[in-house]
Amino acid sequence: MKDVHLFVPNGMADWEPAFAVAHINRPIPGMSSGYSVRTVGLDRSPVRSMGGLTIVPDLGLSELHPFDSAMLILPGADIWSDGSVDPALTKAKEFVEAGVPVAAICGATFGLARTGLLDDRRHTSNDPGWLASSGYKGAAHYVHEPVVEDRGVITASVTASLEFARVILARLGVLPEEALDAWYGLYKTGSSACYFELMEAVGSGRE
Repeated sequence: MKDVHLFVPNGMADWEPAFAVAHINRPIPGMSSGYSVRTVGLDRSPVRSMGGLTIVPDLGLSELHPFDSAMLILPGADIWSDGSVDPALTKAKEFVEAGVPVAAICGATFGLARTGLLDDRRHTSNDPGWLASSGYKGAAHYVHEPVVEDRGVITASVTASLEFARVILARLGVLPEEALDAWYGLYKTGSSACYFELMEAVGSGRE
């Protein structure tokens, strides 16, 4: 089983990676994805999320290596512009250079912009003007979409937690394509028909 790593800074927007990490750990009841989510802090000290949850990281950034991971997920927080989590951005660059995907949402896209990773990649964020204030050189590659993937970097806006998860699950191959479409439809629309489509698609994929 391979690990997917979720960076957990103080004040992280805990809802933003929730769809992704929950369904990486357990796509549907009784089904294994082949992945396990592990949390990574600046070190192993407990952190407190924006929602008030206390999280004790499984490991610190110094213990994390790209070859031990299938993906690094960076959630939003209010600290991506102040330099306090720059070691996580350095680690993200290491991942991309090693060919291991990085997924960033909301404020974390601002952090990636600061590293230069978005200078020559298609990407999205919360707002192009806001992202431009990072001083990056990639404004011409900004795409007005909820989520964008380009050459191993996934970016998403603050309102696109579900779409963010969909692209992550697709990139990891957690669910077959038909099942993933039904999964997305279920959580986007609440349709019970999508639930039965999901169960059927997963059942077909197991045969």
